[in-house]
Amino acid sequence: MSRVPDIIKHIIIINILFFVATISMQNIDLGAMFNLHYFDNPKFEYWQLVTSMFMHGSIGHIFFNMLALYFFGTPIVQLYGKNKFLFFYFSAGIGASIIYLLERHFEFTGAVDALINLGSNKQEIYELFSPTKIYANEQLQTANSIYNMQMLGASGAVFGLLAAYGWNFPNSEIYLYFVLPIKAKYFIPVIVIADLISGITGQPLLSPVNTAYFAHVGGAVIGLIMAYFWKKNQYRMY
Repeated sequence: MSRVPDIIKHIIIINILFFVATISMQNIDLGAMFNLHYFDNPKFEYWQLVTSMFMHGSIGHIFFNMLALYFFGTPIVQLYGKNKFLFFYFSAGIGASIIYLLERHFEFTGAVDALINLGSNKQEIYELFSPTKIYANEQLQTANSIYNMQMLGASGAVFGLLAAYGWNFPNSEIYLYFVLPIKAKYFIPVIVIADLISGITGQPLLSPVNTAYFAHVGGAVIGLIMAYFWKKNQYRMY
């Protein structure tokens, strides 16, 4: 990794350390502390907006996120510099998590309100929530799954980097499955739109079924906004 910027190396190393700690310290539930939980869940802490970016659920999960960080983060570091890159990376990641939580909150509130309209009260509904239960009632199952959700991974920040890469290097070629070359200006919008459709419909298109689709879309939107304004103002005279 001699050509990789130090900041990329450091982020990858931190992610690997978190992953190793998670699988080796079985007696400590690091996920309860560092994964991102729903607002109303007592396990929610504000630091999880940051720590969840370094948590991953499987070798495949961390491998593909770190591979994308390497490929797309390296040119962005060279373009923005270390400090600006760090601000960008964490802004995209944290922003993606907030957008995802807001979308989850909207869906959760709708499900709880529907249950209240059926004659339940909020306290009774909350007492039914359990991460191990599956309910036949669709609204209760939706509210229960959101209340007990845990989001983890660097995907939101990575999608921010994807958007910045596509904006700044639109004609560069990305090799799909390391074989088929596709220009960034075509490839990146397709995967973002696919995740948006998946988030709306609940049907996976390009990403796995357990993906936080709106976090991907949120990271991409924030990354694109930042990349747009930074590129627009790069030649401004002061």
